[in-house]
Amino acid sequence: MSGEHLLFKRAQDNLEAARIMIAENFSNIAASRAYYAMFYVAEALLMTRGLTFSSHSAVIAAYGREFARFKDLDPKFHRYLIIAQNARLIGDYGVEKNVSADEASQIVEWAEEFLSAAETYLGGLDATR
Repeated sequence: MSGEHLLFKRAQDNLEAARIMIAENFSNIAASRAYYAMFYVAEALLMTRGLTFSSHSAVIAAYGREFARFKDLDPKFHRYLIIAQNARLIGDYGVEKNVSADEASQIVEWAEEFLSAAETYLGGLDATR
């Protein structure tokens, strides 16, 4: 299995974990898992172009340059990724602040949408090869 496929599997697993955490009212953890689902999608997309990075900020910036800037995928996904990363930082490290249930649910929806759009995009690429 290729690296991209493994990252997509990891994204799907994290998205499923986020859904479970939402259902169990663990908003901070749900937001974190949903962010990671989005992050792995971005990494997989970049990997299809031979690009890998060692930090979250580098992946997010490269995704913006490679996919959002030229609208290969809707630029909103770059914005969603940035917002989700900020929520993840609150969810993972915030002591006096928490991610609300509504915020976490929104991020899970964004992750679902991003994963679906990426799969459609890559499927379209495979069809043209």
